[in-house]
Formats: sequence, structure tokens, C-alpha cells
Amino acid sequence: MSDIDNGIVYLNGEFLPAGEAKISVLDRGFIFGDGVYEVIPVYGGHLFRLPHHLQRLDHSLEGIHMANPLAHNHWQAVLEQLVELNGGGDQSLYLQVTRGVAKRDHGFPPDTEPTVFAMSNPISAVPESLREGIAAATVEDFRWKLCHIKAIALLPNILLRQQAVEAGAEEAIMLRDGFVTEGAASNVFIVNNGVVLTPPKSNLLLPGVTRDLVVELCQQNGLPCVEGAISEMQLKEADEIWLTSSSREIIPVTRLDGLPVGDGRPGRGWQQLIALYQQYKQAFREGRVT
Repeated sequence: MSDIDNGIVYLNGEFLPAGEAKISVLDRGFIFGDGVYEVIPVYGGHLFRLPHHLQRLDHSLEGIHMANPLAHNHWQAVLEQLVELNGGGDQSLYLQVTRGVAKRDHGFPPDTEPTVFAMSNPISAVPESLREGIAAATVEDFRWKLCHIKAIALLPNILLRQQAVEAGAEEAIMLRDGFVTEGAASNVFIVNNGVVLTPPKSNLLLPGVTRDLVVELCQQNGLPCVEGAISEMQLKEADEIWLTSSSREIIPVTRLDGLPVGDGRPGRGWQQLIALYQQYKQAFREGRVT
């Protein structure tokens, strides 16, 4: 059995070994990418900011005209059991809901049962090499205009990330009409003259749970933070650039389009925020914050 088949997954009401989990080839998630997903970190066996993730799941499902197949307390019970079955500790949960199995037709099928899937894998600490800063490349955001839906159809993001990789970078920072939207798999922050700036929530970017936490941490600790448009010029002249995501937390960008960001090293703002983030995580592990 390959490593990919290891572990226990949840599929349509059952917990079973990953290698035994099967879906129909007519599932609309497979045929059309007709579904949504969430990724939830787990620290010390506890689901990190679960209500925020489930609220975003509700919004994504609403965006594709689906009802949530499980109540929030049901999701919590399922995901906590899945974490326990996979050994507890630190994990990364992935859950996915599709419109289910139906004859291939673009219109919504009537009365289909959604496919509900979740898996969990060990999560390791963010590599120190990333903490030292990564390279990013700007790319034109050619995606659709419903990017606030966390849809499983990620081919545009994949193509944009690959464009950045081929330019010698690790992440793409997307521009639409001359303004920053987000990364291929991250949200974007910049720092200019001590002020933290991140694009406002809209249909053009995914409302990141980690993004929101960073904004909260800035506000709670007296750090000037503004949710506002970031022009391409502001991005390229920024003192610091950060990328945020559930899996990579807060990563500094030290090179953009081949040129150094600031002095080419992680800045003081990032150092302060990553320390606050790690303090928050530790407090979460100990049950002092939820």
C-alpha cells in the first residue's frame, strides 16, 4: 500500500481507510469541479478557528447554490473523530463537498445527494527556510470573478503558480487592473512606513481565515492596519511583503520579480507579527483562546 492510501478518511457518513474510499466517476466534483473545500489546521488535537472555517464553508456553498449537508456541530463531531482516528496531535484537515453523482449535464441536477469527504494528514512546522523569506513574482489575474468561493476548480491558480515557478519564484502575487488581489494560494499584506495594508474582502479574493487573524492581531496590539487597495507601484515599493495561509502561516517575501523587497531580509513588522501569531497558537493549544 502506498503512503497516499494511509490514514482514515470520512466519506458520506463512514470512516474508512483511505485506500478503500471510492466515489463514482460521475460525481460532479470529478466531472465539473462542482464543489467547495476547506483546509483547517489542528494543533494539539484542537481544530484551529473552526467556527471561522465553517462560516466560510457556508458562504462558499451558498455561492454555488448548495445547502450545507451537515450542521456545524455535526461537522465538529466528525472532524474531531477523524483527528482522533488519525492519532491526534498536529494535523491538517481537508474537507470537500460536491454536488454529488448525476448524469453529465451543465444544469443543476434535481434531488442529488452531495458527496461529503474529509481527510487528515500530519502537519509539520513551517520550514525555517521559508521564515528566511521567499521569492514571489507578479502575474496577471485572469481568473473568474467569484474568487471568494473556495471552489475545488483550482486550475487557474495552478497555472498562475506554475508561471511564478518558471520565473524562479515560489508564489505568484496576482494583479487585476493594476491592483493586488491575492497570491495563488495565499493572501497578501504589505508594510509601508510602519502601516500594514491588505486588500479588502471582495469577490476578487478568498477571505482567508489566517488573513483575518493577522488583522485582529494588528488591531489588538496597536499596529496600524488598513484594509485597502494596493496598487502595483505600492507593492513594488513596499518595505515588507507578507503572504498568509493556514498551512504556511505568515511568510515574508524578500524578493519580488527578481528584485529585493526592502533590504532583502524579513522585516521588523513580520518579526513582530510572527511572534504574536506563535503566542496566539500556544494560547490556543492551552485552551486560553478559541
